[in-house]
Amino acid sequence: MTSKTLATTPAKLPLATRMMRSSWRKKVPAGQYEAGWEPGIEVPAADGSPLLTDHYFPRARGEFPTLLVRSPYGRGVPWSPMYGMLFAEQGFHVVLQSCRGTGGSGGTFDLWRNEPADGRATVEWLREQPWFNGVLGTLGPSYLSYVQWALALDPPPELKAMVMQVALHDPHALFHSGGAFQLENALVVGAGMTYQHRGVVPFANAVLRLRRKLRRITTALPLRGAHVPALGEVPWLDGVLAHPDPADPHWHGASLADVAGRVTVPVGVISGWYDALAGQGFEQYARLRAADCDTSLLVGPWTHTSALQEGWPEVFAETLGWLRAHLYGDRSELRPTRVRVHVGGAEGQWRDLDAWPPPPDAGAGPRSWYAAPGGRLLAQPPTDTEPLASFRYDPADPTPSVGGPLLSPGAGPRDNTALEARADVLTFTGPRLTEPLEALGPVSARLRITADTGFGDVFVRLCDVDAEGRSVNVCDGIAPVRTGAGPVEVALGSTAHRFAAGHRVRLQISGGAHPRYARSPGTGEPATTATTLVPVGFTVHGGSELVLP
Repeated sequence: MTSKTLATTPAKLPLATRMMRSSWRKKVPAGQYEAGWEPGIEVPAADGSPLLTDHYFPRARGEFPTLLVRSPYGRGVPWSPMYGMLFAEQGFHVVLQSCRGTGGSGGTFDLWRNEPADGRATVEWLREQPWFNGVLGTLGPSYLSYVQWALALDPPPELKAMVMQVALHDPHALFHSGGAFQLENALVVGAGMTYQHRGVVPFANAVLRLRRKLRRITTALPLRGAHVPALGEVPWLDGVLAHPDPADPHWHGASLADVAGRVTVPVGVISGWYDALAGQGFEQYARLRAADCDTSLLVGPWTHTSALQEGWPEVFAETLGWLRAHLYGDRSELRPTRVRVHVGGAEGQWRDLDAWPPPPDAGAGPRSWYAAPGGRLLAQPPTDTEPLASFRYDPADPTPSVGGPLLSPGAGPRDNTALEARADVLTFTGPRLTEPLEALGPVSARLRITADTGFGDVFVRLCDVDAEGRSVNVCDGIAPVRTGAGPVEVALGSTAHRFAAGHRVRLQISGGAHPRYARSPGTGEPATTATTLVPVGFTVHGGSELVLP
């Protein structure tokens, strides 16, 4: 191949980018090249709007693969050093682009409708660049993964690899989960997408306004529109609040879940056990495996944000190894197994697996723990379905959320002791374990529970109680309760966790987790438009069970 060089003189990388890069000097592999930077290129979108784009590249003669990173969050810190500079130093052209209507790009931002066409338009532009050698990869976290799936709807022949980091493929499911509205995450995304691309100061001011007004916003009746004093008018967020039903025509074309079931491009999937999008990551991996696509899975002890902070050395190494394997043909940095997960409660243990979820040992299968009188959790099924315990959920004084898979700083494993002391929280706790107990795979609960108004939500959590009585959340989920509808199935997500000898397994049950989820009004009205709140009395009956993998 002939050498291809740039026609323009590269600019000096911004100081903030260079400083952030230097902070990782001992945490990521040393660069092979000096990185160059060509900022502010205008690339035509599908509708002709200019998409502002920065081009990072190795300062060396020769041909290099190209990585496309499309973002609604701007092109400065942290994206510039993390994706532009670091990967250019490793021998890639990096095209870092602001999505339509963000970061100075023309047009109007839409939560999903523009991305497939604008991704294709960018590839058309790439084909005209003298330095593009026809080998393309994509990467990025969260919404930066969504735009990758959008491009893969009709993948260009140049696309040879993708890396989905804490990845999104279904916007509706990000905001509406288990029949409840994910209020806190919606507000965080609203602030990020509306202000982060405008710069550090506007974004910081928006976050401060949101914090000051958070209680007023999250307790407003109706909830829809309450965000405006903090975030201003955000049309796409209003659409999220106004259309809770995934079958609503509003959401047509938003979910790209089916793409993973037919794509043939190798896809690496990276997630964290407390990532707000972990469920979507596991769904992507399952669909890719079912389609016999070349794929891998890495799951760390991370939240959505810590995967790109404390977890960045592992995430970067995993990403770099996958891209080198499929864009350079160098498979030396790939793992021998398809799956690697961090096992919680096992003192930093990583485990390599051939499959996820791992197949059960011979003769083994899901294990059920049953709620019993006196707040006990037993391995033996009950002999009757009599009432075990009751509690009252008051949406005017909602059960607070503690930790879990959030986008905000309070995410992750947290001490639930104070939460469990509340009268509106029930716990059922197993005996002290005489030997370690491992749970690797999806966790669920099947509850026999009734709500006296006929309408409510039930929030269920698996906790690990240590020898001192400290209760720490492992995984959780929420589901609607409709009296007369039979047992309530609650998906608690997936985990890889080791309960140590001397610890106890705990099933925690309540009527909500606010402001993580919007309050159930107790009336059957949608939580986002309800104007009346009614307390709900819940009763848990015998036969309720926690199912561990």
